Amino acid sequence: MTTPLPLLRHAVAGAIVLAAGTAFAQDNCPNRGDLDAQFCDADRDLVADTPTDPKRLRNPSTLVFAFTPVEDPAIYEKLFRPFMGHLSSCVDRKVVFFPVQSNAAQIEAMRSGRLHIAAFSPGPVNFAVNLAGAVPFAIRGNEQGSVGMNLKMIVRSESAYQKLDDLKGKRIAHTSPSSNSGNLAPRALFPALGLTPDKDYKVVYSGKHDQSILGVKAGDYDAAPVASDVLQHMTDRGVVKPDEFRVLYTSGKFPTDAYAYAYNLEPALQAKIKQCFYDYKIPAEMAKGLGGDRFLPITYKKDWELVRTVAASAGELFTREAFDKAAAKK
Repeated sequence: MTTPLPLLRHAVAGAIVLAAGTAFAQDNCPNRGDLDAQFCDADRDLVADTPTDPKRLRNPSTLVFAFTPVEDPAIYEKLFRPFMGHLSSCVDRKVVFFPVQSNAAQIEAMRSGRLHIAAFSPGPVNFAVNLAGAVPFAIRGNEQGSVGMNLKMIVRSESAYQKLDDLKGKRIAHTSPSSNSGNLAPRALFPALGLTPDKDYKVVYSGKHDQSILGVKAGDYDAAPVASDVLQHMTDRGVVKPDEFRVLYTSGKFPTDAYAYAYNLEPALQAKIKQCFYDYKIPAEMAKGLGGDRFLPITYKKDWELVRTVAASAGELFTREAFDKAAAKK
């Protein structure tokens, strides 16, 4: 497939940014933490600092936005259409929706400079921050606070499985290696419940939460740990019925996707993007499809602490080597 000219231009610009980042890695950065070598975290807030060199800042005439690939991107492109119009008017420039098919592709797009704003799933947020320079700044919420989700272990309602222990020796779909609720949380939480992934059951990666859900429905998998919000969205749209599944386990609350901008956008543009998100009143149709009626401020250091803790307890590292290894598993 031929690459569209605008995206090719973004890719070229991204290569230039990465080359500049390599040189930056050789400077006197006082703290880098877990960030990739091209970034610096002098203020120790766990995200990449905005470059101080004006030549490394970006102010694109067209902003590219992508939503986390939990389901068919076309569904979310339609849901986000009103917001795309608002954001375009608010930042006074064109904003386009960029459909991505995997977490790895989304992270690489921001890392290469082709993606400027994105909603990342809870688990991949960590890779996006460390490897792509993503700076999380917002989450969906309502007047009670942020909208959360739970890990649910689902089986077909007519199956014989009544408890987690019944799944020993079975074929269970995890979503992707970097997913929080679809992989990392099960690996961190299930062993204490007597069910250790890859030891007590065979892990098969489905790729996405919707594919895990549909796979359980079709009988391709015996069970699947999935995100409660994706399951609810698919139920609301009539893709699946609530009585088709039995839930054997429900975790505590995790954050939903984080909205982030690329670290090297000009500071004034960063501030404008945040204002545009925070000022937006999510319309009813979009709220029904996503959850939450507004965007609330967050920081990666504070609001993603639980996700990082779960990942660490599952033995996950958010490095380039781990990212490539996870991508190779799919």
